[in-house]
Amino acid sequence: MAANGSSPPMVHLLENQMNEAKKVKLTDGNEVGIPSKVIHIRSIPTEVSETEVISLGLPFGKVTNVLLMKKKNQAFIELEGESHAQAMVRYYNEVSPMIRGRPCFVQYSTHKELKTTQVNPAAQAALQAADGASAPHNTEIPKTVLRVIVENMLYPVTVDVMHKIFSKYGTVQKIITFTKNNTFQALIQMADPIAAYSAKFSLDGQNVYTACCTLKIDFSRLDALNVKYNNDKSRDFTNPNLPGGETITGGLPGAGIQPDPQHMALNLAGIPPGLMAATSAQFQMPPGGIPGFGSLAQYSFPQAAAPHMAGGMQMLSPQPATMAQLQAAHAGQQFPFPGMSPHPAAMGLQGFHMAGGLQTGSVVLVSNLNEEMVTPEALFTLFGVYGDVVRVKILFNKKDNALVQFAEPRQAALAMSHLDKVKVWGKQIRVAASKHPVVQMPKDSQSEGGNLTKDFTNSPLHRFKKKGSKNYQNIYAPSGTLHLSNIPPTASEEDLKEAFAQTGGEVKHFKFFPKDRKMALIEMGSIEESVTALIEMHNYQLGDSSHLRVSFSKSTI
Repeated sequence: MAANGSSPPMVHLLENQMNEAKKVKLTDGNEVGIPSKVIHIRSIPTEVSETEVISLGLPFGKVTNVLLMKKKNQAFIELEGESHAQAMVRYYNEVSPMIRGRPCFVQYSTHKELKTTQVNPAAQAALQAADGASAPHNTEIPKTVLRVIVENMLYPVTVDVMHKIFSKYGTVQKIITFTKNNTFQALIQMADPIAAYSAKFSLDGQNVYTACCTLKIDFSRLDALNVKYNNDKSRDFTNPNLPGGETITGGLPGAGIQPDPQHMALNLAGIPPGLMAATSAQFQMPPGGIPGFGSLAQYSFPQAAAPHMAGGMQMLSPQPATMAQLQAAHAGQQFPFPGMSPHPAAMGLQGFHMAGGLQTGSVVLVSNLNEEMVTPEALFTLFGVYGDVVRVKILFNKKDNALVQFAEPRQAALAMSHLDKVKVWGKQIRVAASKHPVVQMPKDSQSEGGNLTKDFTNSPLHRFKKKGSKNYQNIYAPSGTLHLSNIPPTASEEDLKEAFAQTGGEVKHFKFFPKDRKMALIEMGSIEESVTALIEMHNYQLGDSSHLRVSFSKSTI
């Protein structure tokens, strides 16, 4: 379908034609070339993704193919019809398209169809995500105001962070943030509808910080925002002379929880104004964050403005001597913002402080389990969706309770956030921080109850053992739809549906990925059935050397 820039396939593009295309310039008010449903995009940033390129075309219709040629700073997209392409070229002839803050150029390609000879998984995934997200033809382009909900907010998300993120897709004019139903939300007004549409498509479902602070984006019914104050809650970037309004003295943005009085001074603007002045080139992307922005979770802020974490948690501050040693050890690392140091967890310190002084570590307590069904292996599989489970202990005298130890506290926090109050084996489980720093192994594994404690340290089934694992980008709450991967070519749809039906649930829908039959989506009758299916079917053997991989999906069929 498409290929990346490192090894472009033959796409019926002659080299002399491409060199000729480079010389073509758009002139004001004119469409360049003979209309074609294939669009040629020039001067794109080298680090651009397929998703960002596709987002330029989505407001005008369905994008059916994409090709990146990163070494040439060029890309091609194919729209569903020529009329869609004409609308796109007309619009971008008047409004310069932007990718990562850099203007690019749009013109018709000399080719009537974009054909590729190799399958590029990144392009395929981007096209599948875009399928159904394109604007209906001949309808009004969406409005400029976006409503953003931040889910699983383990770290603060401020006006400045929002501005930095959304500015990559166009000019941000106004932002208003607020808390509704204990959920942090924002209204963001972009300068034009295309920028708003591009930001929505590119950022919806993305994580601001690694594996948390997930953005859910829709268009607002509002035509424009009325900002009265420029402060840490709202900002009118078109009018810097607005008053600051009342100083905020309490309340935790996005969490609805009051911080401890001794930490009240820290709960102010979140990020000091000087910190967001970094250039795009300084702001690089570690795995797991939003493309082009990086995962901000590996950084912490200067002590004078260190913000609280949502949910009453505050980032653990190490002792000065320890921090000095760690900073010395990481002296060669470059950090994007002046005055910003690495997050302690990124340098080896682990743990969070809850409001009131309680520190949460790597162990969670799981209660209200079904005694007849629970096993260490089942808990390892379920909780392993959110982190690498090291040990599991089912309590001998209270078998509806268990301790689950993760490789690091962040993973334990994710499990608490996603699995608390989820129905498993007919009972709504509770997941909370444990007072135990580790799960102790029994001295005699042959003793009574020895099989209730298992060590999984060396399990090959850990999903996150590789540093910066891409699996962190695909962590979702339990849902009725499961994502299946590592499917062998010998496995048919009926084979898989029959295997999942054996878990006791109803298989409602099934769909192979169109261009990659190694992956599929399967929808069960309920979230509880989906949870049971994941527990039983993850690592299910489908062939001599093929074991199924199962995870929760945000998609629907």
